[in-house]
Amino acid sequence: METKEKERLYLAIQGFIGKQWNGSDLYPDPCGWTPIQGVSCDLFDGFWYVTGLSIGPIYDNSLQCTNAKFSHQFFELTHLRSLSFFNCFSSPSQNPTEIPSSNWENFASSLESLEFRSNPALIGTIPTSFGGLKRLQSLVLLENGLTGKIPMELGNLVNLRRLVLSGNRFNGEIPVSFRGLTEVLIIDLSRNNLSGSMPLTLGGFTSLLKLDLSNNKFEGKLPKEIGNLKNVTLVDLRSNKFSGGLVQSLEEMISLKEMAMSSNPIGGELSEIQWENLRNLEILDLSNTNLTGEIPESMAKLKRLRFLGLNDNKLSGNIPPKTVTMPSLNALYLNGNNFTGKLEVSVWFYKKMGRRFGAWNNPNLCYKAEFTSTVHVPYEVKPC
Repeated sequence: METKEKERLYLAIQGFIGKQWNGSDLYPDPCGWTPIQGVSCDLFDGFWYVTGLSIGPIYDNSLQCTNAKFSHQFFELTHLRSLSFFNCFSSPSQNPTEIPSSNWENFASSLESLEFRSNPALIGTIPTSFGGLKRLQSLVLLENGLTGKIPMELGNLVNLRRLVLSGNRFNGEIPVSFRGLTEVLIIDLSRNNLSGSMPLTLGGFTSLLKLDLSNNKFEGKLPKEIGNLKNVTLVDLRSNKFSGGLVQSLEEMISLKEMAMSSNPIGGELSEIQWENLRNLEILDLSNTNLTGEIPESMAKLKRLRFLGLNDNKLSGNIPPKTVTMPSLNALYLNGNNFTGKLEVSVWFYKKMGRRFGAWNNPNLCYKAEFTSTVHVPYEVKPC
């Protein structure tokens, strides 16, 4: 390794973990016989250069931060491909730190992965200069203290495969520039204060596998363009303000395995969807979504469904016997509705499900009184 590169590495690490750390004594050959935990290297023109830097208590001998600071030598490690900070900026009251707004352009031709995880003392906004990291494939800003709007410049990251901004305090709308992220596979913007409607351009993310917008303040009707997400396996929209009913194009998301929309004032009826088209669906949570009408027969054709949450709605009518005999089902919650009539269910079903079958708080629902034992009967449902 060139002497200059070695000095840059030692001074960069000292900025993050303290000047008491003496790299030249501890690790005279940081990419060779005495490698530093969390530092990765690669050969360029016969010399070792730092290509990966991971700071934080991942392993017992990891580089652990104390009053971390970004030194100018850090930005001179211009071969960096991977950069990660985990639980590094941890004291908001004693050492609040902002991500530097400049010098990120030094990594524009190399950096592919940038992660800040579990850093509550990392405050301020996302630097707009992140938009210049054109080679970036993974941007993870998870559970930090970051605030403000998501900069539109992130839409320039055309090679991005993973975008995780979860667990911060971001506000405002999803930038329209995100339409440029056509290669993205994972979008997780959950647990923020984001608002506005779901962008119509979302339908252009045809490679998307996971979409998580849960625990925000999004509102309005789900766009029909959501049906273009033919490869998505998880959609989590819980705890928002979506309304306007279940858009019919949901049934076109043929790869979907998990759909969670609980705690939204969505409204409408279940019969608006041909549920049998979602043949890969394993988890469906529509609890507390203001649904009305009856459970459609098509729902019973979901052969892979393991969890069905329809509780705390305004559903009515009889509970179709086929619904409770779906082959893979091991949790079914229908409590807190207006179902009526007699539960046509076997003792074997009650024995199998136990409290994972919820039918309470349906005043006009009862179970077959001919059961001789009261051990395996639905919880807080009266006999007919």
